[in-house]
Amino acid sequence: MKKFNTKNAPAAIGPYSQAIEHEGIIYVSGQLPIDPAADGFSQGGIAELTRQSIKNISAILEEAGSDIGKVMKTTIYLQDMNDFAKVNEVYAEYFGESMPARACVQVAALPKGAKIEIEAVAYR
Repeated sequence: MKKFNTKNAPAAIGPYSQAIEHEGIIYVSGQLPIDPAADGFSQGGIAELTRQSIKNISAILEEAGSDIGKVMKTTIYLQDMNDFAKVNEVYAEYFGESMPARACVQVAALPKGAKIEIEAVAYR
């Protein structure tokens, strides 16, 4: 296994890596919408927050020698399922062509009070 960490995405907030690769498959830990340059949540509504979570995934994949077009599966955790349609609009901007497998669930709470967290599995 190989671990990946980049300063172009927020640092892990616990004892885990931003991503792990095993046999060409990259498992990206859940990404909150934290802007690594500002060290805080992105400003704006759920669309901007979704965009930031995906940008963080993209930065980690780049560090691992992959890219967003090689994502096979994502899981989206939402604080409020009423945000589903807006999240889908932004998600389609990044994944519309590749359409990876996906799950989307509403959760009671996310770390740091986030409204969204997205994790991904990609290949190199």
